[in-house]
Amino acid sequence: MSTPSNKSTGNNDKQFLFGKENYMLMAVGLVVIIIGYFLMSGGKSADPNVFNADEIYSPVRITVAPLLVLLGLAIEGYAIMRKPKS
Repeated sequence: MSTPSNKSTGNNDKQFLFGKENYMLMAVGLVVIIIGYFLMSGGKSADPNVFNADEIYSPVRITVAPLLVLLGLAIEGYAIMRKPKS
């Protein structure tokens, strides 16, 4: 009495959900998001009794950094929706 073998037929090709280009775009999107959050951070004063409005409300923190985060999210969405070349 022989038992069926559960061994693979030699096909060890693993299929990834996304292609290489998709993963590269995801990495780029993640880097852009991290840069945006990095630019948004900061603004701490050495003296807690002093409020520096120019530092906290700088155009980089108010405009550029959120736009970078949104751009990174758009890149991530495009990378996910893009059909991989096969």
